[in-house]
Amino acid sequence: MPGAPRLLRMVTTPSPSEVPPIVYVACAPGQAGDPELTVDLRQTRDGQLALLAYTALDRLVDCCGPEQPWAVMPTADLEQIRLATGFELILLDLEIPPEHRRRAEVS
Repeated sequence: MPGAPRLLRMVTTPSPSEVPPIVYVACAPGQAGDPELTVDLRQTRDGQLALLAYTALDRLVDCCGPEQPWAVMPTADLEQIRLATGFELILLDLEIPPEHRRRAEVS
């Protein structure tokens, strides 16, 4: 992916060969009745807009909880997501504290 080293600031810093060809992206729940998901952008302590991505589905579940919506996408598509959303960095395999995890919507 062109520009990947510039874009990816990881929790751990893998070499470009360690970045998988697909990632599991944390999503925000859609509106009631809307089947579409949107990427879950989080603001960092220093005010940057971050995308949460995971290298495996089990890592996403372990780090975000079983109720976290997600989508799988090619790593190469992350630049399109950045252009559409304006995120400034990608946090890879970041554990979300339980109090900040997504919860299932109660009907």
